[in-house]
Amino acid sequence: MEEDSFVDSLTTCDGIHGRGDTHHRRRRPRHHRRRFSAPAKSSNRAPSPVTKVQELLECPLCSKSMFPPIHQCPNGHTLCSICKLTVNRCPTCREKLGDIRCLALEKVAESLELPCKYCSLGCMEILPYYIKLRHEAHCNFRPYSCPYPGSDECSEVGDVPFLVDHVREDHKVDLHIGSTFNHLYVKSNRREVECAARMLMGFNCYNQYFCLHFEAFHLGIAPVYIAFLRFMGDAAEARSFSYRLEVGSNSRKLIWEGTPRSIRDSHQKVRDSHDGLIVQRNMALFFSGGDRKELKLRISGRIWKDNSA
Repeated sequence: MEEDSFVDSLTTCDGIHGRGDTHHRRRRPRHHRRRFSAPAKSSNRAPSPVTKVQELLECPLCSKSMFPPIHQCPNGHTLCSICKLTVNRCPTCREKLGDIRCLALEKVAESLELPCKYCSLGCMEILPYYIKLRHEAHCNFRPYSCPYPGSDECSEVGDVPFLVDHVREDHKVDLHIGSTFNHLYVKSNRREVECAARMLMGFNCYNQYFCLHFEAFHLGIAPVYIAFLRFMGDAAEARSFSYRLEVGSNSRKLIWEGTPRSIRDSHQKVRDSHDGLIVQRNMALFFSGGDRKELKLRISGRIWKDNSA
């Protein structure tokens, strides 16, 4: 089932920033949208002593930061403990490696304090060398990954305003304005569920951004459909909101209420945890009405902010 085999028809919504409507498109000034990239090394300025030490602590084989035990060859060339397991000769001078520790460099690393690599995004932390990597893995200022689902995950990272523009312009995702929505998903061949069909829509409400995901996949051997909401921000902020999804027909309804997951969690992680509205195919066809040969699944929903949060 190809991604574009679904037809998404907007029936009601508070508003929409359509991908082709330039009149209503409100673009943020570019200086407010930041794609993250590592700081470039300047060739016009002599490196600082700290920079020189950082370079000494880079493994010449994998170019990653070295942590104890740091090894060296008889000529003093260093390499990290992981690369040491994969080679038996020094990558710099080809001398045969022994089991020599570079204790002096380990002591230097212990005394080193460095800024978080996300300082350009606002983090002001100055950290001991051995804590820096652990902090950066959970830093609140670290960039977000693109929330768009696809067969090949998008590699773009940046802050939320950058990613909002990115998914609209590069992935052609519609941005809807408001906290309520009512959409109809149509699929002519109801039995094509072998490849997951993924759809994404964006919402702007409460001065925040959300992503509504809808896709088909197999739960065991059973084909099912799932819809869930992700918050474009951190998990702590996401807990300030709740949402409701509803499908129904013939005086019957399925309802899901929950808290949106942060886009820190990948779309696949949320889907595989079944944290959303799941509709089995037979039930989806029942809600579609008619002769059950075509999927017409209407999903309505609402996002609200919890006053107690």
